[in-house]
Amino acid sequence: MPVCAIVGAGEGLGSALATKFAKENFDIALLSRTEAGSSAAFKAALEVAGDQSTAHCFQADAHNPESIERALSHVATTIGPIEVLIYNVRDQFTRCEPLDMSYDALEEQFRLEVIGALAAAKSVVPAMRREGFGSVFFSSATAAFRGSENYPYYAIGKFGLRALSQSLSKAYARDGVHFVHVRLDCDLDVPMMRELYGDQHDQSNLANPHDVAQSYWLTHLQPRSAWSNEIELRPHTEVWTY
Repeated sequence: MPVCAIVGAGEGLGSALATKFAKENFDIALLSRTEAGSSAAFKAALEVAGDQSTAHCFQADAHNPESIERALSHVATTIGPIEVLIYNVRDQFTRCEPLDMSYDALEEQFRLEVIGALAAAKSVVPAMRREGFGSVFFSSATAAFRGSENYPYYAIGKFGLRALSQSLSKAYARDGVHFVHVRLDCDLDVPMMRELYGDQHDQSNLANPHDVAQSYWLTHLQPRSAWSNEIELRPHTEVWTY
């Protein structure tokens, strides 16, 4: 069975991605810091998995690139070659002015968004190049396109992630590996956002994570003569922010 590995498989988009690829008969490998972190995605994937496919949890910390490499190596040796990698991690939205950023916090953000993503790519891309196919997705945001006076950590991290995605694509797409930077210009209809919006919650103004996961799947299916390396997603009601 083909394998889809998801780094950062929480209860929102991560769970929806696990569900979608499990429905398409992929074995699912879920990577998170704790087993509890991917429990919702694990249960969701098992509920829809066919007779042949299954789901597995692996422990890895996106702040620690060596743990990402170890976990993905373990996935490949115990389940099988990874055909789809989805790097879907996100830190807290820390609010501050740019000159108030601390060196340590900025370094941690860079490790999460860029170094962790690079470690994931290093773990799967060589095999994908040898096989001549594979897809690597980086879940991102409009912050990758613009700086921020209030959330500079987030913007700097996403800028770096987009640059990494483009660099990998320019270097290795010719070998058959599809790299995709997914820019989510919206809020997702996930438990955290429902709690945040409270009485103001309106499904029509939020992106359904299962619809977003469908877009990842359709992008994976694109013919290599017409690949998207950058896609943006938003609900039809969204006021564009870029």
